[in-house]
Parts: sequence; C-alpha cells; structure tokens
Amino acid sequence: MFQKNVMPNREAAGLEPETVIAASVKVEGDFQSQGNVLIEGVVEGSLKTERDLRVGERARIAADVSAANAIVAGEVRGNLVVAERLELEPTARIYGDVRTKILVVSSGASINGKISMGAEQAAEERSTKSSKVEPKARAEAVEARETEKVLAPFLTR
Repeated sequence: MFQKNVMPNREAAGLEPETVIAASVKVEGDFQSQGNVLIEGVVEGSLKTERDLRVGERARIAADVSAANAIVAGEVRGNLVVAERLELEPTARIYGDVRTKILVVSSGASINGKISMGAEQAAEERSTKSSKVEPKARAEAVEARETEKVLAPFLTR
C-alpha cells in the first residue's frame, strides 16, 4: 500500500538502499554513509558513500559526490568520483567533472564537464593520492604528458 516503486531494478542492481533521502527531504551539509544510498530529494553540500548510490529521476544534487558505484537518473551539479561503475540513465543531467573506471551512458543523458575513465584513471588517482608533489608541479607534469601525446605522431623514432 505504501510502497512506491522508486527504484525498479534495485535488487537486480545490488542497490538495496540502507539510507533513503525521500522526495520531500532536503539535506544540507556534508552527508556520509557506509552503506547504499537512494536519493529522491535534494542534497546540497557533499555526498559520500563507501557503497552504491542511486539518484532518482526527480532528485537534485548540488554537491561533490563520491561512491563505489552509482546509477544516476536525476540532476547532479558537482563533480562525481565513482570508483568502479557509473551508469547514466536517459534522464540524467551532470554538470561537473566525472571520474570513474567504467561509464555507461544511455541515449538522452547529458554530461557537461570533463570525463576521466578506465583503469589508467584509477592508477593515476592512486598515484596522485600517494604523492606529495606540489599542485603546480603536478599541473606541469600533466601538461607535459598531454603535449607529448599530441606530438608523438610527429616524432621520429
């Protein structure tokens, strides 16, 4: 009677939520969870879960988001860092940078930001976390790698 099918494939996707932010709820501030999270309402600030995240079709997030896996059907205004798999449903709207190992984008979804993905991204993220390189030096190193990639076809071996 009271059960609303807000996440039709949650059992199949392994996303049985431990925490639910309902459509009528607005959360402001830093939100952290160790379990699966379902967002149907509004979140502003930051959102981090060590497990899986589901963002419902009418959900609005204005926060940097971090999760192990995520399925997004609503709007996210902030950067997304997803350790493994990020799936964007047709109604998803992302306004920010995306970092993930695997990205699945359904027809109709939109991303307005930079996308970094794959195993190389995960390795680069680990090395960035472990290094104590100054930000300016790190930016110069990234710029040098990008320049090398552009010039590689023109260099003789």
